[in-house]
Amino acid sequence: MFLSVFDIFKMSVGPSSSHTMGPMIAAKRFVDAVEHLPPPGRGLVLQCHLYGSLAYTGEGHGTFRAVLCGLLGTSPESYDREAATAALAMLATEGRIAIGGSQIGLDPETAIVAERGKRLPRHPNALEFRIADEGGAIVCAETYYSVGGGFVLTGVEMDADQGGKPAGPDVPYPFGTAAAMLEMGKASGLSIAQMKRANELARRPAAELEQGLDRVWEVMDRCIDRGLAGEGILPGGLNVKRRAKGLRDKLEAQHGANAAPLHTAIDWLSAYAMAVNEENAAGGQVVTAPTNGAAGVIPAVIRYYLDLVPGASRDQVPEMLLTAAAVGGLIKFNASISGAEVGCQGEVGSASAMAAAALCAALGGSNEQIENAAEIALEHHLGMTCDPIRGLVQVPCIERNGMGAVKAVAAASLAALGDGQHIVPLDACIETMRQTGRDMDERYKETSLGGLSVNLPEC
Repeated sequence: MFLSVFDIFKMSVGPSSSHTMGPMIAAKRFVDAVEHLPPPGRGLVLQCHLYGSLAYTGEGHGTFRAVLCGLLGTSPESYDREAATAALAMLATEGRIAIGGSQIGLDPETAIVAERGKRLPRHPNALEFRIADEGGAIVCAETYYSVGGGFVLTGVEMDADQGGKPAGPDVPYPFGTAAAMLEMGKASGLSIAQMKRANELARRPAAELEQGLDRVWEVMDRCIDRGLAGEGILPGGLNVKRRAKGLRDKLEAQHGANAAPLHTAIDWLSAYAMAVNEENAAGGQVVTAPTNGAAGVIPAVIRYYLDLVPGASRDQVPEMLLTAAAVGGLIKFNASISGAEVGCQGEVGSASAMAAAALCAALGGSNEQIENAAEIALEHHLGMTCDPIRGLVQVPCIERNGMGAVKAVAAASLAALGDGQHIVPLDACIETMRQTGRDMDERYKETSLGGLSVNLPEC
């Protein structure tokens, strides 16, 4: 099994990797795939139908805008908010787009249909694009599934993916389980990061890998700084006030004070995580880690390590990212990182496990201790639901990233102080998360039909 570090850590646009980034990618893929259309004059019209979780919370997650941007040719990597707003204004005036040499009718007010109450069988996040002629006959259609973390598959691709990926001889350490990862590490004498690096180097030059890892951390780090400087009310109607800057200001005022509490380090950790997810909620650029909804945990833990751990080295950041990606790949391959599939245990839970592994590695932990750290963090997120109020990635999501980061640091510290021996293997914990997600009521999996989203009267 091989999932690149750059599949786990992707440049994204807020507020959701599965509800914003994924639909944008799906829409652009559809436009790029359409080649043969009837000649002009047939009154062709395009519609996009949203199903399952996308239908219920798509508006709050910016799905409608993301789909329209994707149809206009925008990708998350190239997204510019001002340019996108101008293009959408022109679309509202003209009511059409060019696809394959044909002018296709596209009314932004009616083109996207939320099919609430309908769920396609393969996955709860489904989008169906249809181009129909003036008589209503479908001339072109495709269905895409946004399966979490910005990953998008067609039905054919999803069926092949569910069939399992062969280990193959194309990477030197094709571990598909944590047990196999530990065995390969023992046999080779390599750390998890070293094995992951060797796998990556089988696919790309060393310079490309290093530049890519530096770019991932650069975007993460800048996102923290933007969030720590941001003020005002987050969009969406909940009137959630940005808090990260206020936390930073209070913590800086306490610096050097004799009475400063020992848990100030944890306060900084929470501020870093919340800063990222406030940026995400505002529609800013983040890195999927492994999703947008959980984007703050790993950057916060890395920044915590650099700023607050004695003897920390910037040289450890690539190793932390590689270690985190190895764990994230195992979780995605054997369970899920999608809140719509397994609840928030698959998002913040996965991010916390990845961050715990990364920090334990930076602290000098053995492979066994790193695996233990990931298991501890994931175990204590099992059963966590995804119930965003009004479908916005704000409450409880922003604070939840802070708590996930705190659990990650605690898990890494516990594991680093131990000997790597523990009762529950990481593989068993991942399988438990998969089963728990399978059995979880749909109301608690990103539909905003249960939990906090229906128990706050004013919402």
